[in-house]
Amino acid sequence: MQLSGNTILITGGTSGLGRAFAEQFYNDGNTVIICGRRADRLAEMQELYPNLVTRVCDVAREDHRLELCTWAVANYPDLNVVMNNAGMQLATDLTQPVDISRVKEEMETNFIAPVQLSSLFATHLANKTNAAIINISSGLAFVPIAFMPIYCATKAAMHSYSLSLRHQLKGAGIEVIEIIPPSVDTELGHERREDKTQSHGGIPIGEFLTEAMDGLRNGEQEIAVGMSKGLRAKREEVFGNMNR
Repeated sequence: MQLSGNTILITGGTSGLGRAFAEQFYNDGNTVIICGRRADRLAEMQELYPNLVTRVCDVAREDHRLELCTWAVANYPDLNVVMNNAGMQLATDLTQPVDISRVKEEMETNFIAPVQLSSLFATHLANKTNAAIINISSGLAFVPIAFMPIYCATKAAMHSYSLSLRHQLKGAGIEVIEIIPPSVDTELGHERREDKTQSHGGIPIGEFLTEAMDGLRNGEQEIAVGMSKGLRAKREEVFGNMNR
């Protein structure tokens, strides 16, 4: 993937991996557009990076997704990279009746939104040079942590979907890249923690970003970072160890 001179849209760009990628791409000489639900976070980012473009958007809502695509194509016709990064991570007790509204929101954010956004932007991207769709999945796509079954299932779906999307778009000039993070120290999953300031744990975000950017620079289409390599290679063995 070309790492400079792009116009890049990143969903969930105000925190965690999305923010790290936004800052990196911005500093590498790209036009960066980020969207997120929280206007205050977007304003904070724009104050730090004056040329950053921001848009309030909840990707869990179909009307927001449709509006985002229409707005982005009309105002930034050079857009050539879409990164599907926004995600949420909830604990779900499968021994009890589930709160189906929470299940739907997690699935909408993590899987349905990337599917629809990719389809909405595909025709536009097919006419662009160095076009790419980047999907953020997870090492948990291969080895789930059982107390987060919906999150893990959506990431498994994202891996499968990325394979199919890459196959279908191979003649359209759109590169499809899957980045597979391990546990990274971000605020992901804060919705399920009593202390909302507690971080996720895992490797430092800078360490993750360095390896992920190296994979992009080297033209890799499936970039497994850190321990995600082992999760992908030894699924059944690692599942038993992780869920004892």
